[in-house]
Amino acid sequence: MLTPIPCLFMRGGTSRGPFFDAADLPVDIPTRDRVLLAVMGSPDPRQIDGLGGAHPLTSKVGIVRRSALPGVDLEFLFAQLQPDKDTVDTTPNCGNMLAAVVPFALESGMVVARGDTSTYRVLTLNTDMRCDITVQSPGGHVEYEGAARIDGVPGTAAPIKISFLDTAGSVCSGLLPTGRLRDLIDGIEVTCIDNGMPLVIFRASDVGCTGAETVARLNADTALKARIERLRIAAGHAMGLGDVAARNYPKMTLVSPPRQGGSIGTRSFIPHVCHDAIGVLAAVTVGTACVLDGSVAHAVAVVPDGNAKTLSVEHPTGEFSVELELDPAQPGTVIRAALLRTARLLMRGEAMVPSSVWAPVRRNQEHA
Repeated sequence: MLTPIPCLFMRGGTSRGPFFDAADLPVDIPTRDRVLLAVMGSPDPRQIDGLGGAHPLTSKVGIVRRSALPGVDLEFLFAQLQPDKDTVDTTPNCGNMLAAVVPFALESGMVVARGDTSTYRVLTLNTDMRCDITVQSPGGHVEYEGAARIDGVPGTAAPIKISFLDTAGSVCSGLLPTGRLRDLIDGIEVTCIDNGMPLVIFRASDVGCTGAETVARLNADTALKARIERLRIAAGHAMGLGDVAARNYPKMTLVSPPRQGGSIGTRSFIPHVCHDAIGVLAAVTVGTACVLDGSVAHAVAVVPDGNAKTLSVEHPTGEFSVELELDPAQPGTVIRAALLRTARLLMRGEAMVPSSVWAPVRRNQEHA
């Protein structure tokens, strides 16, 4: 027997995965996690028995519910799974999947459109982060077609604007968890920073790279990945995160001078596989590091003048533009971060899991 669970399969930014109404999933976390593993087909490198796409970027799940908190419309729980592991990590954020939260809520009837554009405040439960998300909704329906383009996704789509309200110290104790702009960890100069995503930023040249390598080349370099992982483990302790060996953070970001007219070059490990692009909140965090005079990123970045800045973060498949606004009274303090993403509904239906994993008692059975 199989248990059907309503879901929408959605792309959010450069990621994709099934989205669920929290009310349709088990309440207790161990059962919920077993359900999500069964839905995605983990652990299996190909995820052949589930909906996962055999890559961390396509092994993600979104869980959404209406919020009862004053001033908050929706609550979002992001779950990161891995193709070959039986882990469900709900600690970090995912800014890409975040882009699909409001479209999901509108498509599922959880909320209704507010005009030609609809803005909803979303609380990300993973890190207690709030943001305002604006989607196009002419005629009361989500508009997916448009002229907005984001690198890492073919074609164009309708723009989705995400304005982050409180990102500093999303997982760590603060923006600079070590209390310093630079640290020497495991023989490498790094900046440990968390403005939405815990990152360890270091020069590509310090690990024998140029910063222009292809994703395939970096992923094939086992010695490099082992070196980066050793640094990550040490940095995790320095950032107050403890033993991060089994965690998906901090992410590891190699930086270099820009090559395509942007602000900075990046290669991002998430954390054991090089990202084809860069995560949304990782881009926000890198952009923040660029404006902090004394950081490793600032030393190689090209930063525009003014308190309102648009920083172009170059990555393997293009660039990611981040809007930052600095506090004029406190130099280097970011008071607003905003960016543009796109999303699309790919499929609606039911995810099927074995009843041995979960067989909820239906209401009609309860009264039989």
